[in-house]
Amino acid sequence: MSRIKTLLLGAAGRDFHNFNVVFREDDRYEVVGFTAAQIPDIDDRKYPPELAGKLYPEGIPIMPEDELEEIVGDFGVELCVLSYSDLSDHYVMTLGARVNSAGADVSMLGAVRTMLESSRPVVAVCAVRTGSGKSQTTRRAVGILQEAGRKVVVVRHPMPYGDLRVQRVQRFETIDDLERHDCTIEEMEEYEPHINRGTVVYAGVDYEEILRQAEKEADVILWDGGNNDTPFYLPDLHLTVADPHRPGHELSYYPGQINVRLSDAVIINKVDSAYPEEVAEVRDNVRAINPSAKIIEAASAVSVDDPASITGKRVLVVEDGPTLTHGGMDYGAGIVAAQRYGAAETVDPRPFARGSIVDTFELYYSDHKVVSILPAMGYGDDQMRDLQATINSSDADTVVVATPIDLARVIEIDKPCARVTYELQEIGRPNLVDVLQPFLES
Repeated sequence: MSRIKTLLLGAAGRDFHNFNVVFREDDRYEVVGFTAAQIPDIDDRKYPPELAGKLYPEGIPIMPEDELEEIVGDFGVELCVLSYSDLSDHYVMTLGARVNSAGADVSMLGAVRTMLESSRPVVAVCAVRTGSGKSQTTRRAVGILQEAGRKVVVVRHPMPYGDLRVQRVQRFETIDDLERHDCTIEEMEEYEPHINRGTVVYAGVDYEEILRQAEKEADVILWDGGNNDTPFYLPDLHLTVADPHRPGHELSYYPGQINVRLSDAVIINKVDSAYPEEVAEVRDNVRAINPSAKIIEAASAVSVDDPASITGKRVLVVEDGPTLTHGGMDYGAGIVAAQRYGAAETVDPRPFARGSIVDTFELYYSDHKVVSILPAMGYGDDQMRDLQATINSSDADTVVVATPIDLARVIEIDKPCARVTYELQEIGRPNLVDVLQPFLES
């Protein structure tokens, strides 16, 4: 029988994992390519033969999803496999309609089918949407496990935007490791807070190999999820973070709803800045599809290192890029800090945008009359320079930096900066200690 010509629809992460786990050694399928979406400048590359395996000695091309119909026709694609995250249900069905009308079948792999089993206990922290608060939840969970005497190693969801061969397995223990691996801003935002707390972080492309290396130095593996993707490792404890600023998304985004259905506990974050009826809606929706899950309420507590530099000033607010772009949020902790400490005005960054930052606003904010926030885009050196030029050309008095890392450490900002940080604070019971204690005892 001829092999089934297959195309993986992805964004340089879940698609590579699905290929490695399901398709790499299965000669019933011929993966003719990957498509690229969400992340800039990852198309027109190849998944290298060193990672693709013996069935693909020439590697596998990565092509733009915009050309999906042409790719299906040119390659005779029979099956398209949806392999990326944070998609609305409407977008999923639209993508399916495009595939079907082009003449191919569309498939979504079962979540558990792609989860690798570990010899160590695994805690997974996932989310309903990008920007729900996974990072601070992960840090809180790591702290509880470490206080109980466990050696925790964090494995972070992939962000392989560079040379995939070099990024096969990456280990981060010091800030110097971030520079050695030529990390983007997005990568540093996820790795640096763990490193600063003395936690080793792994990431890369081949998550089977990553897991086996991490197991050698861990009592517990903590899966630090990306976007709203499901875990790559089979968890012994599955935690999902929901965002009441986007009520209803726990039922209408893929694969975030899967996380809610699989979870042992759901953390409703940001209850301190959400309306009570929004919190109640999320709680009711969680109970409707997973009545056995424990529900934890938490605040995303905001701190500012120099509040006086905000009060009465015109401020440029810079927030985490993915949260604002494919995460769809219109504001974050920086806006909260600007309002709390009495900024005179939040500056619209669009008149000062440079290079690829102009493209970001056109792609994600074309229908916005008011934009009070700058996404910290930094997927490569060129984009980081564009971000720096955008910030420095603005007429703001102060830059409110609400990114998970200190942005002024990686780009040169010629204005005063106020650094905003945020941590998870559970409210009432149950809390994360209550949820993790049975896990620790077992």
